[in-house]
Amino acid sequence: MLEAIAAAEQVRYTTSPNPWVGAVLVTADGRAFTGATEPPGGRHAEVVALERARAAGADLEASTVVVTLEPCCHRGRTPPCTDALLAAGVRRVVVALEDPDPQVAGRGIDALRDAGVDVVLGVAAPEAEGQLAPYLTHRRSGRPWVTLKLASTLDGRTAAADGTSRWITGAEARADAHLLRSQHDAVLVGAGTVRADDPQLTVRHVAGRDPLRVVLGQAPAGARVHPALELGGPLPEVLADLAGRGVVTLLVEGGATVAHAFHDAGLVDRYVLYLAPALMGGSDGTPLFDGPGARNVAALRRSRVLDVRRIGDDIRVDLAGSSVPAAVLV
Repeated sequence: MLEAIAAAEQVRYTTSPNPWVGAVLVTADGRAFTGATEPPGGRHAEVVALERARAAGADLEASTVVVTLEPCCHRGRTPPCTDALLAAGVRRVVVALEDPDPQVAGRGIDALRDAGVDVVLGVAAPEAEGQLAPYLTHRRSGRPWVTLKLASTLDGRTAAADGTSRWITGAEARADAHLLRSQHDAVLVGAGTVRADDPQLTVRHVAGRDPLRVVLGQAPAGARVHPALELGGPLPEVLADLAGRGVVTLLVEGGATVAHAFHDAGLVDRYVLYLAPALMGGSDGTPLFDGPGARNVAALRRSRVLDVRRIGDDIRVDLAGSSVPAAVLV
């Protein structure tokens, strides 16, 4: 199962809105073949493993398939994986997690068991849950997995008193932030940030895909963020709209009012903070969050450090948000 999880990690940012899944097929004579889900419209992990085994001339009868997520049992862009497994003569299927997608939700496991296949559920479930946390959040809650990205001085200021903010962090941290952007389906900022900074919100400093650009409010006609999706209303409705468009992962980049709104509503699944070795030295700069905070120390929203790393002269700190599993992989 850990090999299947490792295979899934290699395609983690190419399969959305489908889940990133890994599979290992083991034949009766001990030969192993690995597969991972292809981009949308392509083969699922189980089928990739089956076809690699066939191409190698392996005998699939009475084989075992180990897969990180329950095989699908419905016809979407591709035929059901359960049909492919049964047609190949697979005798045993080991599954880490049941798929919460309403089109599956245990039906794939039932279909295999009804056909006489031995199904084992729950192997390395915490590790798979951590890896698939964004997909699981999307399917279970009807909203995208939200990463809130912030960059500040060590004393928590994102801009100087005159509004200038370029550049608080160094070139290496900005490149890493572009990599983070490429790993999300959509990136969101408030209209105030568009008016103040005129960001492009594209991936320029690293190789990768540009996310869907989303503005809370209305961006000026000539803003560089265009073409962008402009949305308004309560945040849960905005997130439901994005989820319906196939956005599984959303990166929120600000500004301080938008950051506070997501934080205050408990809608952040992961915080990513880039901290520069600099001090604004006063209280007149822009804070990370613009809005009322905890009334006292007892009301602080405690978190858990997922990762700390040095990037150039800056420090990146990843914190768990509202729904991050203990075994989340970052």
